[in-house]
Amino acid sequence: MAVARGPSAALQEGAVPVFPAFCLLLPAPAFSCLSCQEGTRRSVGTPPPVPRLAQPLLTITFCFACRSLMPRTLDSQITVEKTPSYFVTKEAPRRIFNMSRDTKLIVVVRNPVTRAISDYTQTLSKKPDIPTFEGLSFRNRSLGLVDTSWNAIRIGMYAVHLESWLQYFPLSQIHFVSGEKLITDPAGEMGKVQDFLGIKRVITDKHFYFNKTKGFPCLKKSESSGLPRCLGKSKGRTHVQIDPEVIEQLRDFYRPYNIKFYETVGQDFRWE
Repeated sequence: MAVARGPSAALQEGAVPVFPAFCLLLPAPAFSCLSCQEGTRRSVGTPPPVPRLAQPLLTITFCFACRSLMPRTLDSQITVEKTPSYFVTKEAPRRIFNMSRDTKLIVVVRNPVTRAISDYTQTLSKKPDIPTFEGLSFRNRSLGLVDTSWNAIRIGMYAVHLESWLQYFPLSQIHFVSGEKLITDPAGEMGKVQDFLGIKRVITDKHFYFNKTKGFPCLKKSESSGLPRCLGKSKGRTHVQIDPEVIEQLRDFYRPYNIKFYETVGQDFRWE
């Protein structure tokens, strides 16, 4: 599996906001990775025919790149590119489809309320003077009017974004990864990913151990490796404390979107 280096230039028709993530597999065969967690523009080099995990494991982000920018790939390899934001970019499905209709997509999703708080926590660490989470989440909190123009809220409306992708790609070409299970059972989730890609289950529970300090699993490059890959300093931050009533209001807001998402993909992520 080869992964393109540097920022994606595949969607050069217009600027693309940096937000959730998605991965893209290009022939031969084709694949891409979308993640609805806060994304990062990271890429890896050209590993052996068996795919290795991108860094960090817990941020499998929404991926896509122009075929001309991808490294040369053997028939025994899979080409992967990951870049944040495309899952919520309206133009992305059409452009990816026009590039390669055989592309496979991997989407990592998590509880949209938790995702929004995590998104805000990351932004707050860089811009400490931004308004409160509550202030950004609502147009009118007393009336329960959620501000869907705020990206941290909008991104979690997965069912809405998925509609655009299903206009071009069948569900059989899209794999959904539970962000929660990716933490509690990384080997299980990665096993499903490998099955989706049609490759041997090389990555197993022997490649992971749980880091109690960070609260996330770490990846061992090999079973005997003494240097595991763990989340960096900017990841795994403690979330800011949010008023429980605000959380409940957002749960109510997302509930119909979540239910529609479960029904569409045929998978219950149990966020309720």
